[in-house]
Amino acid sequence: MLWSIIKIVIFLALVVAVTLGATYLLELEGGVRIAAAGVELNLTPLTAVIALALLILGVWLLLKLASLMIAVLKFINGDDTAISRYFDRNRQEKGYRALTDGMMALASGEGNVAMARAAKAERYLKKPELTDLVTAQAAEMTGNSKKAEEVYKRLLQNDRTRFVGVRGVMRQKLAAGQHETALKLAETAHGLKPAHAEVQDTLLQLQTKAEDWSGARKTLNAKLKYGTLPRDVHKRREAVLALSEAREIAEEGKDIEAREAAIEANRLSPHLIPAAVLAARSYLSQGSPRYASRVILKAWQAQPHPDLAAAFAEIAPDESPKARIKRFGKLLKAHAGHREARLLEAELHLANEDFPAARRALGDLHETDPDARVLTLMAATERGEGASDMMVKGWLARALSAPRGPQWICQKCQHIHSEWVPACEHCESFDTLEWKAPPQSDVTSSTGFAMLPLIVGSIEDYATKPEPEEAADVEEAEVIDASEDADATPRDNASKQ
Repeated sequence: MLWSIIKIVIFLALVVAVTLGATYLLELEGGVRIAAAGVELNLTPLTAVIALALLILGVWLLLKLASLMIAVLKFINGDDTAISRYFDRNRQEKGYRALTDGMMALASGEGNVAMARAAKAERYLKKPELTDLVTAQAAEMTGNSKKAEEVYKRLLQNDRTRFVGVRGVMRQKLAAGQHETALKLAETAHGLKPAHAEVQDTLLQLQTKAEDWSGARKTLNAKLKYGTLPRDVHKRREAVLALSEAREIAEEGKDIEAREAAIEANRLSPHLIPAAVLAARSYLSQGSPRYASRVILKAWQAQPHPDLAAAFAEIAPDESPKARIKRFGKLLKAHAGHREARLLEAELHLANEDFPAARRALGDLHETDPDARVLTLMAATERGEGASDMMVKGWLARALSAPRGPQWICQKCQHIHSEWVPACEHCESFDTLEWKAPPQSDVTSSTGFAMLPLIVGSIEDYATKPEPEEAADVEEAEVIDASEDADATPRDNASKQ
């Protein structure tokens, strides 16, 4: 609309300018005198301007006529295509001019103008491989997906433009949410151009969404082969895919294949926490606790994590509290002073009923880095040392509204996950989850019931359960009792962190 108004204004301005110019020439005195071969012409200023314009037009026509005559002479001399080339050259000039205008309109965001110029170029050039591409992109720009898909399908008929057509239809199906069809088209496009980075990424994303882990590993290897993925990133992501494949195999009941896949995932990326946990449990199922300990220790040295401590506890589930503290000394020494190591040590001492040692392990965490887990452990410590119910309830009240602490968070969209997954549940980005504390504004309050000590094994309760005096205190009393429950399994405790 705005462009139409501008064109009308420009046209009116030109009419006014020509009118004013003609008026000026009519009022201008004098003229032009031409004398040649005894002939003399006297022209007024306006007549002189018109004569000059006619002269220029005549010269242009003369040149065109000369070109046509040359083409005719070539045709007479045996060049059968000389005349057709002459007319085709004029059509090509008009066609390429229209195509250029269409591409400029496309670059400036004028989709409708681009489609009109592309249609004009097609009439002159008869080259759909050029004009269809502009038409399809202009249709996408204007939101005409039906037209865009129709044009892309026409490009499929030409071997030179088949990849462009497949990629275009794939993008249309993705936008429409037809992921199964888009996956097949992405596989076709990848077969046509295996080194195309965008198609590789799209195919990998669709394969992970469809849980086609073996296909995704092939695509990942192609990214490494063609240099679109660094080797260290490829190694970690292949471990993520191997871990996902191992989980799927385990769900199918194929224990041997699942163990091999889990061990392979841990070999590819020893620092990947879920892979280390699954590999350790695979070794335990084979009766190899030594290898399980080695796997967990190596992952713990990279990053302490509650799931690693829970898996380490499963190596000897029936050991005494003192024996467990001694065995866990390897983990505690590997990251002495680390927050997770201090919390783990406090929970071990709570299970051993050594409440002063648990308080020393916690230190000033309740002041410097308080979260629901720290404050719940403080409540259990106070309870074990015989503090009043009012003080214990105070710690629990703080725990109910405190941040939950580190969680699995997507680095791309900051979505919080309850457990590790290979692809973000929100933005579907692959391998973007990181174990860290979320921003304060994104933290949701804990219910209080999920915060239980981590390493308790099969130890007996270390304190007598209190009888709540009022109905409103029942939930808080259950939290304290649960924190002293010696029959909770390490895995259950870890999953509730």
